[in-house]
Amino acid sequence: MPGNTKVKGHLAKLNEKIKAKKGSVKLNVGCGTDYKKGWVNIDNNSDNNIEELDLNWDLRNRLPFDEESVDFIFNEHLLEHLTVKETLTVLKDFMRVLRPGGVLRIAMPDLEKVIDDYLKNDFKNNPTVKSFGLEFVKTRAELINMSFRWWGHKWLYDWEELERRLKEAGFRKIKRARLGKSKYQELRNLETRDESLLIAEVIK
Repeated sequence: MPGNTKVKGHLAKLNEKIKAKKGSVKLNVGCGTDYKKGWVNIDNNSDNNIEELDLNWDLRNRLPFDEESVDFIFNEHLLEHLTVKETLTVLKDFMRVLRPGGVLRIAMPDLEKVIDDYLKNDFKNNPTVKSFGLEFVKTRAELINMSFRWWGHKWLYDWEELERRLKEAGFRKIKRARLGKSKYQELRNLETRDESLLIAEVIK
């Protein structure tokens, strides 16, 4: 992809647009169909269902942005679709492009909630079941297996594990956040899924 002449031309125009842009540079990575105005919306469109997208990009390649050129990065339900090795590569690249003081916000399902619902046998009230209307889920074992295996999931996180991987990627200022809440106006009310119960805000 990076060697394609047409793609290079698109990237050059996108970088010119970013450099000329007034205000914060914000990346919505793994955006899916959630196009956020004022953000650079990035996805590899693997399901071929995205109508509006600023950059079609495979995160196995470094993001095509200069070092310390980005103010905010947001992703929701992205990292659990990657292996740990891929996640560390992506997080280190986020670190590379963020400006000092820039903020990364990560939102994803919480493994602790999945396990808690399993132990309490309360799977019918699990946020994923309620969000997707999965009435066919009959047992708590079915739910926990779905949580690990469905939707291309490769690695689920609780807070301890997410914080661990962020530190391995070089981040140090790591705080847990609540759904839709942030001290940064740019990062408020970004989540689109009720099951996004594990949220971190990380400052470079």
